[in-house]
Amino acid sequence: MHIGIIGTGYVGLVTGACFAEFGVYATCIDRDEKKVRALKKGEVPFYEPGLEDLVKKNIKNGRLRFSTKIQDAVNASLVIFIAVGTPPRGDGSADMKYVESVAGEIAENIKGYKVIVTKSTVPVGTGARLTKIISRRLKEQVDFDIVSNPEFLREGAAIEDFMRPNRVVIGVKSQQAAAIMKDLYRPLYLIETPFVITNIETAELIKYASNAFLAAKISFINELSNLCDKVGADVHMVAKGMGLDHRIGPKFLHPGPGYGGSCFPKDTRALLMIAANNGMELGIVRSAVEANERQKNNMIDKIKNGLGGGLKDKTIAVLGLSFKPNTNDMREAPSISIIEKLLKEKAKIKAFDPIAMDDAKTVFHAKIKYAKGPYDCVKGADAVVILTEWNEFRNLELLKIKTLLKTPNFFDLRNIYEPEKMKRLGFNYFCVGRN
Repeated sequence: MHIGIIGTGYVGLVTGACFAEFGVYATCIDRDEKKVRALKKGEVPFYEPGLEDLVKKNIKNGRLRFSTKIQDAVNASLVIFIAVGTPPRGDGSADMKYVESVAGEIAENIKGYKVIVTKSTVPVGTGARLTKIISRRLKEQVDFDIVSNPEFLREGAAIEDFMRPNRVVIGVKSQQAAAIMKDLYRPLYLIETPFVITNIETAELIKYASNAFLAAKISFINELSNLCDKVGADVHMVAKGMGLDHRIGPKFLHPGPGYGGSCFPKDTRALLMIAANNGMELGIVRSAVEANERQKNNMIDKIKNGLGGGLKDKTIAVLGLSFKPNTNDMREAPSISIIEKLLKEKAKIKAFDPIAMDDAKTVFHAKIKYAKGPYDCVKGADAVVILTEWNEFRNLELLKIKTLLKTPNFFDLRNIYEPEKMKRLGFNYFCVGRN
């Protein structure tokens, strides 16, 4: 089978490379000529473990191609995936101009039956809207089907998530389109992956509902962590006791400085707008969003109180800038909000991240200093703050850290280290929900 993928961002490129690995011929399209030239050489424009090797392998075996022309994908393909961005508008709703523009261009190049699949995260009702757009823009009368096939890829583990997913969701109207999509995903039937075949509107909502639920779970344990600090409980033990109940489960019960990234903030706000446009208020989702913002502010209060109430001219070493480990993605990273607030308090920031330094420079520019490594970062600082739990921060030479710091203030906002050990080593140790 031949497929086309419009958009070579995170979702589009992972989808194309993984389908090629399944033996499908994939043509990936992007308007950025410089990006396409780099991709043809196997150069991936973002960090995702294992992806560059997969891209190079499938370029070499001829199953993965790149082009700037949509007609190259449309002409060669039975199935065409739309995987362009849906960035948030000012009101939180998803901006659909890229999706709708691509749909129109696909329509102008169709000469026979096609299955057109939304892989991007799109509001409920997008399938029906795209049907109208494509029908109006067709140059000749041909049949097509719209399918919703949302992605559930975790940054840092995207290849594993595609190759061995928890489930595949397919929203369709026609049996023909359903059969084609099942055939495309046939390798996953061999490992007994659950498939959810439903209507388009339900599939569109499943993605938003999933991310909103996980965001709510994170906000819940973050709020509990603040209560734990007040009453003397250990949030890790609370989370363990909760997670052993199979109805709850242990995942996403990890307290920290709040969620970030390209999905949870955007999708929770978009879901609130979808509800509002339908005359509804989703109180739990709104509370999760508000709790997440409070958690970032709580981290500032924790740092201020730990340093005696004033941050002016204090040098703070920040370890970790990306929103999570194993990615260079800075979108909505808690580090952005927290560092900006620290700067407003007249603190001086020196930061290090193993992968996201270049991306961080496009966010902070010259407002902060950039270190060459964790030990260079903490040298002469009044405090160290861990914001991202990269593996290399899990086993720091703690006595060396203590020696390099001006004062031994250690703010572990990812709860990597054991409080009692840190205090025995002489640190003024602050964590989340275990004080």
